Amino acid sequence: MIAAMDSTKEQLLALLAEDPFIGQQALAERLGLSRSAVAGHLAGLTREGRILGRAYVLAQAAAIVCIGGANIDRKLRLGAALQLGSSNLATQSETPGGVARNVAENLARLGLSTQLISALGDDAAGRGLLAQAAGCGLSTQGCVLAADEPTGSYTAVLDAAGEMLAGFAAMSVAARLTPEFLSRSAAQRAAARLIVADLNLPADSVALLLQEARGKINQPNAAPLLIVAVSVPKMAHLPTDLHGLHSLILNLGELQALTGLALAPQTDDEAALQQALDAVHARGAQHVLLTRGADGLVCSSAGQPALYLAAAPRATAGVVDVTGAGDAFAAGVAAGLFHDPTRLQAACQIGLRLAALTLQTTATVHPQISPRLLTEMLAE
Repeated sequence: MIAAMDSTKEQLLALLAEDPFIGQQALAERLGLSRSAVAGHLAGLTREGRILGRAYVLAQAAAIVCIGGANIDRKLRLGAALQLGSSNLATQSETPGGVARNVAENLARLGLSTQLISALGDDAAGRGLLAQAAGCGLSTQGCVLAADEPTGSYTAVLDAAGEMLAGFAAMSVAARLTPEFLSRSAAQRAAARLIVADLNLPADSVALLLQEARGKINQPNAAPLLIVAVSVPKMAHLPTDLHGLHSLILNLGELQALTGLALAPQTDDEAALQQALDAVHARGAQHVLLTRGADGLVCSSAGQPALYLAAAPRATAGVVDVTGAGDAFAAGVAAGLFHDPTRLQAACQIGLRLAALTLQTTATVHPQISPRLLTEMLAE
């Protein structure tokens, strides 16, 4: 009986692949079933994440799955020093953004099969983000469009040199990325070779991804889970138990918030920094990647002394805009681990190079990122 049911589902999927707009009555006639039986099978396939949304869109497996925020980035760049309590002259630009979305676009531009799972508003901004993603080869089948929430936005206020003074996130739609919603993409995650999540996800959804990762630790070719921090307040979305986490990418302020340990900005106190990193490893994280802007990166693996890596040369000269550089770093790490999960340091070097390149443009994702660039970086 079970085998017959599975066979019916596969026949149903084959018919949907031929014609995603086919009606339930036509499906019933083709399969020799009642319409109610077809409706039951369709509901089951939707719960399993094998079909998505309207028109019976089939879930497509992607090598890398990115889960988290997708929004509009607005940048206000000041022409002079910020004057609090007064109007400030500024120039404005607007680009696609969101940590998971930015990471996913970088990976897609590098030529890697990538799917984004996110929540958007069913509005012009949300539909524009989906169209832009399609244009760069990024799959968005796992995204949900909410009719009663606007697409998220992030507004960065930059000084005249392009350094961020403040950021403002309006991302309430990300609360739709619940464990129940993520259950629809379980099949895609199971087939992925790498999973990247950001902390725009609700805490219980982060816990779900960690639970899935723990369940696969001893499986051959288990997909590594990378988590990218978003902001100091959202560090609270990380559970206490981080076992199953391959890599956590964060900055100094986020590390301080996570551990509760006082760390001076761009600290040179290696003992204090090692104490903070060890505290994260003690909670179960296998690797911690601490980004430090122009001072480069601290790469820490459980049970080993931290490794200090210098920033790529471009990152120290001629910075145009810092927005998106951290997400480019995360994408570079993901791309490197995708090709060889045993070479974390080499993956970090790819991340540093992508971050340096992104600093040279006002675009959140550098338009020159390409499969050829990835090939060159992997060969070095």
